[in-house]
Amino acid sequence: MRLEKCWFCSSTVYPGHGIQFVRNDAKIFRFCRSKCHKNFKMKRNPRKVKWTKAYRRLHGKDMTQDSTFEFERKRNRPERYDRNLAENTLKAIKKIDKVRVEREARHHTKRMKGKRTKELKEAAVELEQSIHMVKAPSALQQEPSLTLPKVKVKVSQQQSEENRMEE
Repeated sequence: MRLEKCWFCSSTVYPGHGIQFVRNDAKIFRFCRSKCHKNFKMKRNPRKVKWTKAYRRLHGKDMTQDSTFEFERKRNRPERYDRNLAENTLKAIKKIDKVRVEREARHHTKRMKGKRTKELKEAAVELEQSIHMVKAPSALQQEPSLTLPKVKVKVSQQQSEENRMEE
């Protein structure tokens, strides 16, 4: 059973699924679903369509270089069947899959590292701007502990002088 890759989105195409397009120069394009086929016919570039694997790799969303990808490459060399070799290969596939999943998880956590603090800052700003929608103004005056503390920003004297010179 040969699993092909979709030309447009790089997902796997199982036997009996998808669409196959053969160009006049005998180049074969396989597509996993009609969505990919239609985008190909519209001459869209997979690197510019956000849901494709090519876009994700190009923009640093997915891992691009890893030694585990080497095992996924297609090989057309026929191998003589050996039971021990087949058994060892299946064990290796499981190990490689586990390693790849761990590395992808590490890549994702590394990529999302600063997102949590950014979200907290944005939430604090949002709350500060629209605290009147959450609590009534009279309640805020009675209990000042409900409001967020005001953050004071120090501006150096040099920057203020430079701003005056520009005006």
